[in-house]
Amino acid sequence: MVIGWLSRLLVAAGLIGSAWVHWVVWDDWARFMDVVGPLFMVNVIAGPVIALAVLLWRGHWLPELAAVGFGLATLGAYVMSLTVGFFDVQEQFRTDEELWGVITEAACVVFGLVLLARRYVAGARSGDRASAAARRGRHRGGLQGEGHGQGQGGQA
Repeated sequence: MVIGWLSRLLVAAGLIGSAWVHWVVWDDWARFMDVVGPLFMVNVIAGPVIALAVLLWRGHWLPELAAVGFGLATLGAYVMSLTVGFFDVQEQFRTDEELWGVITEAACVVFGLVLLARRYVAGARSGDRASAAARRGRHRGGLQGEGHGQGQGGQA
């Protein structure tokens, strides 16, 4: 239970942190870029929205998957900007914003995967319990039916 909430909080912190980094960089230079500027603003808006969903919509896997996708897409775009360039942006990994961006987005991926894995394991366990209960029910039903049939046959 504690691991789940801690992971949820870390995912939300990663999403909010990434949104903040994108806001700072957008305000600094990205707002002047035709493609990257609007994409940074998407991150500024999407980060808090997904963070709220991760914290409040705990009954579904979609916010957790969205957090992982957000982190992977953003990290992927950043890696492209470091290597081959990304829509006329060529980064060098020299600023604090770049460092914090990588940290926050990695947190989205890592702790989002923790949440998804916990959900998968919990589902598998409940599925195992349900199937075990069903097997026990069939087994008991089968024995009771056989015993009942033998009892009638023995009396006849």
